[in-house]
Amino acid sequence: MSPEVETRIQNALTQVRPYLQADGGDVTFVRMRDDGILELSWTGTCKICPMSVMTLRAGVERTIMKEVPEVRRVETV
Repeated sequence: MSPEVETRIQNALTQVRPYLQADGGDVTFVRMRDDGILELSWTGTCKICPMSVMTLRAGVERTIMKEVPEVRRVETV
């Protein structure tokens, strides 16, 4: 992964962080796999939230894929 792609990923995460942090959670970048799967890790209340899967797909993944077309899917680890 190029440094430019990582910068765009971090910028996209910066866009969604305020919404996660407002509820006591957050997300951290783990790695971008060669197959285009982006791995993230939930922190704070997001780790135990029953809505985290919906938040991942409807908010985090959508924002990242809009900003970083190289990402094919976002998964949590």
